[in-house]
Amino acid sequence: MQMTVDDALAQGGTGRFQWRLLAIFGLVWAADAMQVIAVGFAAPSIAATFGLERVTALQIGTLFFLGMFVGAFAFGRLADRIGRRNVLLFTVAMDAVFGLASVFANDFTFLLALRFLTGIAVGGTLPVDYAMMAEFLPPRNRGRWLVWLEGFWAVGTIVIALTAWIASTMGAPAAWRWIFAIAALPALIGFWLRLWVPESPMYLIRNKRQPEARQVINRVLAANGAETLGDDVQIVPAPVPASAERSIFAPALRNRSLGVLAVWFLVSLSYYGVFIWVPGQLATEGFGFVRGFGFLVILALAQIPGYALAAWGVEAIGRRNTLMGFLLLSAAGCFLFTIADSTGLIAASLILMSFALLGTWGALYAFTPELYPTNLRGTGMGTASSMARLGGILAPSLLAVAFARGFGFAIGVFAILLLLGAAALMLIKTETRDQAIG
Repeated sequence: MQMTVDDALAQGGTGRFQWRLLAIFGLVWAADAMQVIAVGFAAPSIAATFGLERVTALQIGTLFFLGMFVGAFAFGRLADRIGRRNVLLFTVAMDAVFGLASVFANDFTFLLALRFLTGIAVGGTLPVDYAMMAEFLPPRNRGRWLVWLEGFWAVGTIVIALTAWIASTMGAPAAWRWIFAIAALPALIGFWLRLWVPESPMYLIRNKRQPEARQVINRVLAANGAETLGDDVQIVPAPVPASAERSIFAPALRNRSLGVLAVWFLVSLSYYGVFIWVPGQLATEGFGFVRGFGFLVILALAQIPGYALAAWGVEAIGRRNTLMGFLLLSAAGCFLFTIADSTGLIAASLILMSFALLGTWGALYAFTPELYPTNLRGTGMGTASSMARLGGILAPSLLAVAFARGFGFAIGVFAILLLLGAAALMLIKTETRDQAIG
């Protein structure tokens, strides 16, 4: 009797194994979020510590995202060649080491170098993390579980916002050191927890490592209380046509790749534009009562219902429709800010932006790995993540030009970018809900 990995996972359903996996991957996902979001929250105190202009201090963001670009591009491809598990252990270790080293930097140039190296680690972790989680989930409800994993991003954001708020309230002379220290701790813990995670069975079976794939699958089934596979069951790769694609830009995948990569870039440029510049604006000038780190905590909390709605939407109405809805809602939040004529409307528009942008990320992360076959999944996620990092690289400097013309003008630019993202999504005609990905 022959069975694919997807068939075997469907037999075991989702249970204790996946919950443990979600907790472990989620911890490191929160750590990565903390490292990314720390850019905007740490910049004002870094500027004060080293006597810099805030725009100059935001170079930590440019170098960090440049590192993420390199890490995502390189490690996504490496994961398809040497395995997901080895890459994840290495990148999480890098995250912990260089993240903690950043805390003790006494020179701005040295700090930039450390943030670049931390960015390489985080950039390598994000796409492989998602691809691996997807490969341990049965087709049914896979999207919902992936959005739950993405939801840990909100947890990391809330922790960093609270850290910045507490450090500011206590009058810490170098709040950025506290922010970077807290951001590095989950990765330090997560490395040891990652040792529990086995290699992806889909990667193993694609590389003709049948006994190891069977062992991993039986471990999943046993943990979930399901009957393990008998000796008469042979695990086989999902059927691959002779004309199977070898590149994410091959004819059959070209449109979906162009569409999804454009969405990743445009959403990233908008998201990082908001969350790199808004913290500094609210921490200094603000908008009436919409000021300070306390309101930033509210913005972070608004992300949680965004993820919850995305988790429902990807299964109820599909990945593509949910993503389109959140893109349009994000653009609406940005547009509302540009016409807001009261502090209340400004507050409402910022909350809507935070809610909708994180729902967008949830749907996008659930959708992307399902667009590619196993042999290209790490590459596809790595390339998509690279496009997101390119947006992050450009956000601090390119958008400084837009912010120089006014905060409202810059937010209006984000509205246009998000509408362009919705247009790019039209290139993708595929809906992946409940589909096997083996």
